[in-house]
Amino acid sequence: MIIEVDLEAATPPYEQLRAQLETMIRSGVLSHESRLPPIRQLAADLGIAGGTVARAYSALEGQGLVRGSGRRGTIVRGPSGAPTRKEQRELLKRAAHAFAAEASRLGIGRGAALRAVEAELDGIART
Repeated sequence: MIIEVDLEAATPPYEQLRAQLETMIRSGVLSHESRLPPIRQLAADLGIAGGTVARAYSALEGQGLVRGSGRRGTIVRGPSGAPTRKEQRELLKRAAHAFAAEASRLGIGRGAALRAVEAELDGIART
């Protein structure tokens, strides 16, 4: 697996890494159930911070392309990225938490936040 990160580029390093890994997963270069390198190892290999790699892996997990598997590390789900029901619930819970935290940070009340979600869901249902 060859990955390059240009620290001088306008695109942040985590996004460069995420995009390259996504391409490798969707093209089949990284096959279903293969393991991504451990965060510390990949960070050291690329000369970037571990948090940068963790952020890229987290974004890929949010896309449903990989899954964290505890001691087994980060595992490729494959190009379809279809999460299991349990994984769907966990992804939804994380998204809801992030939304709720942001609404709270902005001082948005519960009713307004729920209306915003409902409006988005209605908009998606119409497409």
